[in-house]
Amino acid sequence: MTAIKILQGLLTPVIALLAIYIAWQQWQVNERKYQLDLYERRLRVYQEVVAFLRRVLRDFKPEITELQAFAASTAEADFIFDPDIPAYLDEIYKRALALRSASNQYRDMFQPVPPGYDHKKIVDEMHEQEMWFTDQLGAGATKQKFKEYLDVRR
Repeated sequence: MTAIKILQGLLTPVIALLAIYIAWQQWQVNERKYQLDLYERRLRVYQEVVAFLRRVLRDFKPEITELQAFAASTAEADFIFDPDIPAYLDEIYKRALALRSASNQYRDMFQPVPPGYDHKKIVDEMHEQEMWFTDQLGAGATKQKFKEYLDVRR
């Protein structure tokens, strides 16, 4: 009879320990799910950046609709990355605007030249932006920027 009373007395602490273990396991699962969701959201931003860079590299004439789509598809970055990535996205956007502006101003020898047109300045601006965009994918600058956020080996 005393063995039954001892077992009955131990039943409550065992149930409590089991409940604590289950709660801890739930917390672990939720933490892993949070990390996976965050990774997927960050990966989506990275993929949008790479897709936009490829569109720019296609002909170095980003359309305003592409710029707007890029800004909209990466707007979440402010909330899921440290400030370095939103700053980088802002730089991409501003450089794409500068490239678009220079491309729109460019005149070849068959087009009329507006007053104050500085051909060398415009060509230099286009070249600078084209080289910068080329380096983002070609030299791996974009991949390097996102690596600390997307490296699953950590």
